Amino acid sequence: METPRLEAKDLVKRYRKRPVVDGVSLALSGGEIVGLLGPNGAGKTTTFYMLVGLIQPDAGSVWVGSEDVTA
Repeated sequence: METPRLEAKDLVKRYRKRPVVDGVSLALSGGEIVGLLGPNGAGKTTTFYMLVGLIQPDAGSVWVGSEDVTA
């Protein structure tokens, strides 16, 4: 099995002790196109910002290839 190009493991983000993202995991291979769907306030933008490194998760990790980019 090939290593995912982008992988998120159990991402958590809290604002003022309130969880806005709680335990999100995903694995993306090269060439995949994905979308995040959900209602307003569901944590889509926060999840995206953690995946691209604009904000740090409070828990969990983001991997690009075999490198943990949240460390």
